[in-house]
Amino acid sequence: MAQGVEWESPFGFREELEVVVSALSSNGDALAIGPDPRNSWVIVAPFALPGERIRVRVYRSSRLHSFADLLEVVSPNLELRDNSRIGCKYFGKCSGCQYQMLSYESQLDIKRNVVIKAYQNFSRLPESSIPNVLPTIGSPLQYNYRTKITPHFEAPPKRARQTESTDASTSRPDWLRIGFNEIGKRTVLDIEECPIATPILNEAFGPIRKDIIKNIWSYKKGVSLLLRDSVEPNSENKQATSNDTDNALQEEEKHICITDPKATVREKVGDMFFEFPGHSFFQNNNSILVPLTDYVRDAIFPTTPKQSPDQCPTHLVDAYCGSGLFSIMLCSHFQTVAGIELSADSIRSASHNAHLNDIPEGRCTFRAGDAANIFSVVSDFPREKTALIIDPPRKGCDENFIDQLVAFRCKTVVYVSCNVHTQARDIGMILGKMAKRADGEEGRYVVESLRGFDLFPQTAHVESVAVLRLI
Repeated sequence: MAQGVEWESPFGFREELEVVVSALSSNGDALAIGPDPRNSWVIVAPFALPGERIRVRVYRSSRLHSFADLLEVVSPNLELRDNSRIGCKYFGKCSGCQYQMLSYESQLDIKRNVVIKAYQNFSRLPESSIPNVLPTIGSPLQYNYRTKITPHFEAPPKRARQTESTDASTSRPDWLRIGFNEIGKRTVLDIEECPIATPILNEAFGPIRKDIIKNIWSYKKGVSLLLRDSVEPNSENKQATSNDTDNALQEEEKHICITDPKATVREKVGDMFFEFPGHSFFQNNNSILVPLTDYVRDAIFPTTPKQSPDQCPTHLVDAYCGSGLFSIMLCSHFQTVAGIELSADSIRSASHNAHLNDIPEGRCTFRAGDAANIFSVVSDFPREKTALIIDPPRKGCDENFIDQLVAFRCKTVVYVSCNVHTQARDIGMILGKMAKRADGEEGRYVVESLRGFDLFPQTAHVESVAVLRLI
């Protein structure tokens, strides 16, 4: 391609063409090379699979690629595609899910490949430094798992206010759509139910929709709704204790839908309870949280090679600790646990959750860290007996944090990430900085294992867990 023409698309707006899908992107879109003589350009389209011949219509172009709507799967890949698996009537229009036409095994394989490619393309590590990526751990629930949804809608347009009756009505105006983004568009797709959301959220969504329709003319601007699945607190707002009757312990908790961002949400993970404001972050697939936290525990305390008691970590640092999920779930395995957060609200929630779960005073504490010197609050921890968990936001860790992590130099680091690409970048930076240090300290980090976790079945998203060990 001639220099300076990488923004000049060879395809016109709304041009229709047939292409063969070569691969999937990390966000689940199909990638296809344009037909000759326009094969220097990539076509990006949704809901198609490798090997399929598809007919598409171009609607937007960018550098070296164009986005297109899927019009037809001309020749399906019958080894992968099984449309009878689709469990949602909105699939193919809603932007929420990408993989409902695939078997769950295929979804997990595709997500493993995302982790592999992320480390190949973003870590800047030699192949010899990257271990074989382990099979993706699947979610116990593949539908009805999502504990939080945020449907949205727009206020009545000016023209509708001028031409339509503004009296309360039980019928939805044609222009009103309450739901999620439509694929490839800036419009809302009207959704009456979401099969990946928990049953309690779908039960609550129907009445909420009816109330919006009835009162739509009172809205002056668009609204983003919040629906969170919560265990209903008992009358004393405490966790059940060993003094409760066996029947009470065995009774299944009643779930309710929380819609107020300031209200308290309660989730049960294993035997532990977590409470946090509705607007706060908490993982949205409760069914996989025990397997995830158990995996992190086993990574810190591997059974092979067997660690002697004097080699086992006794202290845990949980950076980006949020409401305390990892700290509280793993605290029984450590003498001392410290969760570190920059957010004062998160510190309050985590400290409350430690008390809620009757964790002994001082065993698990939460400390506000200074971004410029975040590990100063755990400077008394024996580094050779300390494990570190980091679970940052999608943007990953900044270089200042990584410099401090390298200087802290604890025995084990478990990096949990919702964005495997920034994780791969950060892991590469950690190993690179360790290699450059010339301060006489012994030891360097190696990537011991890499594995994906499927927190969002039917979608392209994959969580990734990397384990680093100081050798």
